[in-house]
Amino acid sequence: MASNSFTCWLDRFLVYTELEKNRSEKTLENYKHYLGRFGSFFGEDKALEDLNLLDIQQYRLQLNRFEDLRTHRTLSIKTQNYHLIALRAFLKYVTKHDVDTLAPEKIELSKIPERSVEFLETEELVRIFQSVNQTRKSGRRDYAILQMLYSTGLRVSELASLNRGSVDMKRKEFMVRGKGKKQRIVFLTELAADALQKYLTLRDDNFEPLFLSGGRGRKIDEDILKGDKKRLSVRSIQNVVGKYARKAGIIKKVSPHTLRHSFATTLLRNGADIRSVQEMLGHASITTTQIYTHITNSRLKEVHEKFHK
Repeated sequence: MASNSFTCWLDRFLVYTELEKNRSEKTLENYKHYLGRFGSFFGEDKALEDLNLLDIQQYRLQLNRFEDLRTHRTLSIKTQNYHLIALRAFLKYVTKHDVDTLAPEKIELSKIPERSVEFLETEELVRIFQSVNQTRKSGRRDYAILQMLYSTGLRVSELASLNRGSVDMKRKEFMVRGKGKKQRIVFLTELAADALQKYLTLRDDNFEPLFLSGGRGRKIDEDILKGDKKRLSVRSIQNVVGKYARKAGIIKKVSPHTLRHSFATTLLRNGADIRSVQEMLGHASITTTQIYTHITNSRLKEVHEKFHK
């Protein structure tokens, strides 16, 4: 095995990413997956000095033509770019350690078609909220979930991981750790705070999770894990949102992320600046938040049509 082989440097890079860059477990998992795929293509024992642009071209071609034999799914342009971003980060690391290999900036990403976001209009949001039967405990919980998602713009994984002690009901705010372990402050509307309080009032347990599943578990497990086995899963929250969207007669596919988009859209339509929306969504880059500029652009058009006579 060459001293500057791909495999030799991959392990060092992953340790560096975990300890020095403090990346999340999910990021490390993705890096390992993406770079593992490149290692299989390039040759795990091959010296990095042999890497050239023709290799990159062939690798990109392989990614573009990839098809899962079981599901027949291909890789989207975005996913292909994730592979290349991971490779660039890896090459940036090894070149800093004086390995004579391909410069990472020579690897170009594919151009992604302009992204559009799916969000709910006010009338659709009202219909979803009204479709919940709040006379039942499960209905109180589901209503609180819907209000929380729309009120805060939380990612579904962030909502699922919340504990009761995390939420300051008096101040109607709390901290959440999002992607890349980045913390941000999250605010509740009066409606969301009221919905959450009504749900928590019905609870007669001391379990930590903010939202619990309706199933029953063994008491010993619940005591030891402080209710974590009863924590409502990401999939269950997705099912809750989909259920009430269907009950409300909304044809388009609605997910927790649709409510996150609706949160951002509402803020921008009501005059919030995009930098503030970026902070509230927990986006590391303003570029990510700019997918919502179609909202502000439409508002500008309305102003133009109204006042330019």
